[in-house]
Amino acid sequence: VQLQASGGGLVQPGGSLRLSCATSGSISSFDIMGWFRQAPGKQRELVAGVTSGGITNYVDSIKGRFTVSRDNAKNTVYLQMNSLKPEDTAVYYCTAKVLKPVVRNYWGQGTQVTVSS
Repeated sequence: VQLQASGGGLVQPGGSLRLSCATSGSISSFDIMGWFRQAPGKQRELVAGVTSGGITNYVDSIKGRFTVSRDNAKNTVYLQMNSLKPEDTAVYYCTAKVLKPVVRNYWGQGTQVTVSS
């Protein structure tokens, strides 16, 4: 399984970016897909996740600004990021999780998001 993340870049505060994560296999085989991020000197944190049934969850710091979604037809998960703040600067990682018969986690390479004027 390969996860290919893209869409990062440099954006000014208040701007928007959309991250994409394309999977090599069928996205419907993953129970949960999501995005983590890691800022310099900080631990990696879960940003947003979406289940195969479309249930989403978000870390409090990005609620109302970010939206996670999955497109099964395109085997892609997205993270729409609006009203970006400098504290959103981090490397963003796409993840996929299978729950049965055993838990398996897959990671994509990171994509850098820098919010700066």
